[in-house]
Amino acid sequence: MRVQTLTLAVAGAALLAPTMPAAVHPNEPVRYEGSVRASDLLAKVRDCVPVSNGHYRSDAGARADIPVCGTAEAVFWKADMDIDCDGRPGPRCNGRTDPYFADTTAFQQSDGRYLDPERLPFIVVPMASSIWNYRDHGIRGGSVAAVIYKDRVQYAVVGDTGPQDIIGEASYATAAALGINPDPHGGGTASGVTYIVFRNSRVSPIESHAAAVEAGERLAKQFVGPTVDGSDGSDGSDGSDGVGGTAGAAGTESTESTETVAGD
Repeated sequence: MRVQTLTLAVAGAALLAPTMPAAVHPNEPVRYEGSVRASDLLAKVRDCVPVSNGHYRSDAGARADIPVCGTAEAVFWKADMDIDCDGRPGPRCNGRTDPYFADTTAFQQSDGRYLDPERLPFIVVPMASSIWNYRDHGIRGGSVAAVIYKDRVQYAVVGDTGPQDIIGEASYATAAALGINPDPHGGGTASGVTYIVFRNSRVSPIESHAAAVEAGERLAKQFVGPTVDGSDGSDGSDGSDGVGGTAGAAGTESTESTETVAGD
């Protein structure tokens, strides 16, 4: 996971650049998932009621000025995006491309393997601390998130944990889908990213992005509610409509599903 300061990133770039594969794919179109508008989601998180006991840093050495905010349905924060390449190694996420690479993630797939950061959109939450404990707010591995950058919404899951005092990190796949440079060594963006995590939600299996999109659409529509133009917050496209109820007890289903849980 990338938690180094910008100075360290620049200093090491010359040493590692020759061995790095291309991390950005300009010919690949940015995916627009679902139909809920970024503007409508952002309107719901304009005001912050803090649920954290303090503030987080965006990077090591930065000022601690990012609170975790909450509503009845979700928690959210507005930060940068560092690139998490931890998990199963691949051509773009490995010890050669990422000097901070770790081949594990805090949460695992249904088959016991660690998550694939190149393919699975997931976000990172800070490890539990006196600042904030995500578990106390209905958040866990597999919880559904909506990540907003500019006019784009990407659905993801909670897939990893990071330093106790730093916030604002997501997988290679999340960044790439949002049009953010996913390079684990110097990529990401310094600001402008909003992370919304829906309380008491969970995707099963965690590696099913299709299930995350279905649940994300349904939860985002509920979160947004009727908008000022009289719509349900969707843009009228034929994206996933989030149809389908929640699943039963975790671990009992053999197909992709989502569930709403009472707590951690």
